[in-house]
Amino acid sequence: MDDAAHSLQVVVLPGMHWKTSKREIDLACPRVMSILNVTPDSFSDGGRFADADAAVRHAERLIGEGADILDIGGESTRPGSSRVSAGEEISRIVPVIEAVAKRFDIPISVDTSKSQVARAALDAGAEIINDISGLRFDPLLAQAAAGSNAGLVLMHSSGEFESMHSQPPVDDIMAVVAAAFRRAIQQAKAAGVGREQIVLDVGIGFGKTLDQNLELIAKLDKLKSEFADYPIMAGTSRKSFIGKLLGDIPPNERSAGSLASAVVAAWNGADILRVHDVRATVDAVKLVVAIRKTKQ
Repeated sequence: MDDAAHSLQVVVLPGMHWKTSKREIDLACPRVMSILNVTPDSFSDGGRFADADAAVRHAERLIGEGADILDIGGESTRPGSSRVSAGEEISRIVPVIEAVAKRFDIPISVDTSKSQVARAALDAGAEIINDISGLRFDPLLAQAAAGSNAGLVLMHSSGEFESMHSQPPVDDIMAVVAAAFRRAIQQAKAAGVGREQIVLDVGIGFGKTLDQNLELIAKLDKLKSEFADYPIMAGTSRKSFIGKLLGDIPPNERSAGSLASAVVAAWNGADILRVHDVRATVDAVKLVVAIRKTKQ
């Protein structure tokens, strides 16, 4: 495989971009972040890529399908999951990150809410920190991003790790998410994180009702307008709200619903889509971009 063919453009073009510790990612069109879990218990692919060799082979396939970013995680955040120690999380992800970074020139994100894990991942070759807690669980993540110039994803969630999927529904999810974004941005900037390093994730599936998940996707353009200086990420892939809406189908049967929700999110302004099904999403995004051009 020609690794260079899959590296992102590092020359910044006019418009939105995302600065990481290794490059500036052009966001003139939506980018696809591929999920690569090296956990034994993730809701969709737990245990499939738990060793470094299997994970690297999967990474090669994802890159070949058009992934722009790889998001590597070593702790499941599915409903009912339990925390693992920082040492266990590091032992799962660092060999994979080192192997992928050595072989491929592709931005690597570490999906963690622990600063110790983030620092180990950055040392191993990651350049983005993807924090599901929006700096609530470990404020030192902001310092890790600031000190390394890493990209930082601030996702909306509520409650503690064990309870974030069982929080009581709020009355106005749009207002709550916007308020959480403002708090997290202020906290990140106070620690020295630059505006251009920050991406905001609405946290689909994390403590939201089915209707609230749908509302966030449908009204993503309103958040995009309010936070116009920041790229927006949407991660709808195989989430439980899709399963419920389509008759309680299992995760491996949610690809069509995942693709539909990703397309709507992209149309409504999502700059980055976090997905399992890379090739289909890459193709769908090309159609979204082409159709959008005819509308201008």
